[in-house]
Formats: sequence, C-alpha cells, structure tokens
Amino acid sequence: MTASTVYITTMVFIFGPGSQALDLLKATATFRDPPFTPSVHCWCSSYPNVTLCSWPESLCSHPTQYLATYSERHSNADPKTCHLIPPGSLSSTVTTVPSSSVSEQLWQCHLPNLKLLTEYILNITAVHSDGSSSHLTSFMLEDIVKPDPPVDVRVSPLTAKTLLVEWSPPPTWTSMDIFPLKYQILYQWEIRGTPKFINLGPFENTKAQLKGLIPGRTYQFQVCAKEMLGLGQCSDWSSPIKITIPVTKL
Repeated sequence: MTASTVYITTMVFIFGPGSQALDLLKATATFRDPPFTPSVHCWCSSYPNVTLCSWPESLCSHPTQYLATYSERHSNADPKTCHLIPPGSLSSTVTTVPSSSVSEQLWQCHLPNLKLLTEYILNITAVHSDGSSSHLTSFMLEDIVKPDPPVDVRVSPLTAKTLLVEWSPPPTWTSMDIFPLKYQILYQWEIRGTPKFINLGPFENTKAQLKGLIPGRTYQFQVCAKEMLGLGQCSDWSSPIKITIPVTKL
C-alpha cells in the first residue's frame, strides 16, 4: 500500500487602504517540502521607461523554475510575459538592486512599455517538483518610482566653515528633460561618540553650499534623488564621502 500525498493550498491576502486586495500569496505544497513563495519587490528606476521586479533565489533543494506575467488590472487582454533576468546576469546590473537585498541572489524581470496612470498585476510563480507558489501584486508606476542614487559626489572647502557639495544625476534616469529630479543631502558627524545628522533639501540643482561647519570635525555626506513632483520615494543614499574641516583658515 503506497502512502498518499496530501496537498495544502494556502492563500493570504494583503489589504491596502479602502480594503482593496493589493497582494495575494498562494502556495500549493506537499507535507514533504513546502515550495518557496517568492517575495517580490518592484520599482521604476527611470520613469516611465525602466521598471523592474526582483525576488530572491529559492533555497530549497529542488530546482525551481519561474513564470512571470503581467497585465492591466482593468483589462481583458491576455497577460504578457515578463523578461526574466537570472541571478548574476550582466543584464541585471543595468539598475541598482534594493539595498536590503545586495547580498542575496536575485531574479529580476523587466516590464517594458508600461502605461502611465494604469494599475498593473504582476504574477510570479515558482514551480518545482513538490508544488508551486505564486505571488500576485498590483502597482501603478507612479507609486513605485525610485531613482538610482546620485553619482560622483564631491565635497570641497570654500572657506574655513563652508563646504561645497556637488553631485551628478543617476545615469540610469534617462528622461531628465521631461521628468527632472530633486535632491536631499544627509550629513553626519559625531560628538563624543554620539552620532548626529542633518537632512537638508530638497535642492533642484546638483550642488549646495553648507555653512557653519566646525573646523577640525569630520563630516560624512550622502545624497539621494527623487522625482521632482514627488512621485514614489527617494533613491537609496549615495556612497558616503568623508571630509575633515581644516583647523587653519584657508
């Protein structure tokens, strides 16, 4: 007599404002080895042209295949296939991955030619020999805009207590003439081992003067970028730049 296999189907709804179901997690699994359920993160690094979604590679012992489709939420059109980019692919370095996931092996999918002010549904399904699991999520481009960090941050002294901070826009933001960016500066220092920080901005230019700094003190500077009208969220902070204010006057 052979033992029968029992399957379990689990569905979890995640609700947003107005009790509208935004995310759906569905898993069909055996008792032996529950399948990996993708945790999907989507962002638009160059509004409106570059939209990516990513999820970590499965750690289960069985080979896992992924199916990725997307469609307009209020349309009867057939879903479109999302272009999959495996972990480690050169194509996956076109834009910055989420900072919290840098150490993970990430799958990505590229969603081209999305419409403005349109809600989409993304379906990522992980399939292996013991079952399958899906993550469905809905989004609008305007809600997931997140530029890559500014680059080439430079700090130079102007006077004994004044610094000039300069930077360049993220090169992946390709529509600067139509959708310009604004910026924030974060600078930090320590007083007797206690960290202090100030967040300044927004700035529409790519440089700013910071006055009233203390000679002999070391400061750390970072810059983030956000779409000018406030769509989405600010980028991750740029790589930190440190400078010590000279004690003697310039």
